[in-house]
Amino acid sequence: MSTDLHGRTQRLELSDQNLRDFEAVVLDATPEGIVLSRSAFYPGGGGQPADHGVLVWQGVETRIAGVRKGDDLYLIPAEGDPIPPAGTVVRGAVADERRSALMRTHSGLHVLCGVVFRDYGCLVTGGNMDELSARMDFNLPEVPAGFKEAVEDACNAEIVADRRIDVKVLPRAEAFAIPDIIRTATNLVPETVQDVRVVDIVGLDTQADGGTHVASTKQIGRIKVAKVESKGRGFRRLRIQISD
Repeated sequence: MSTDLHGRTQRLELSDQNLRDFEAVVLDATPEGIVLSRSAFYPGGGGQPADHGVLVWQGVETRIAGVRKGDDLYLIPAEGDPIPPAGTVVRGAVADERRSALMRTHSGLHVLCGVVFRDYGCLVTGGNMDELSARMDFNLPEVPAGFKEAVEDACNAEIVADRRIDVKVLPRAEAFAIPDIIRTATNLVPETVQDVRVVDIVGLDTQADGGTHVASTKQIGRIKVAKVESKGRGFRRLRIQISD
């Protein structure tokens, strides 16, 4: 299967992360999910939530409250909203403010991951994000003095450096030949995946990743490390906030 397909749907956001509006044909539709020929709605994954937005068709608007991955990519309509019949041409619009905030947040987490790996050698054990706030867990046995402030300062130095963020798809063998391509304690890329999407914050962090990102670190804004928490022996949780 092509890397930009999920079931019958061409995933437009993988090649153009700034795309918010598109046209598509409805292939299948029920109140449980709408399948389109093409879609720019990110379906969620890697801690990044699915997009919200609307479909507009024949003067009618259907709100999209989420996306579900299965044999096809299913856009979840808001309860009670009208469902466009199969064969209908629709215009999709991804909620821009939400997606843009999540892109900034996801890229901010990669900066955090890159800094903590570079400066402390720690791998990621978990994470999650919302709009402009997130958490990331690391296998950090001890918290050094001044850790919270040092990490925050280092992250913001990388943002000021305005590092380019490149996205490319590589054959599995080529991707896994990159040193430290997996920054999680457990490799989450299934063996069945032969084409690996790689996000590279040039000079800082290169990871296998399926999410959406801004084009450079300066677009993230500013990172605040709000809290460092203990999550059991040898594990620490860093909570961050993103601001302009």
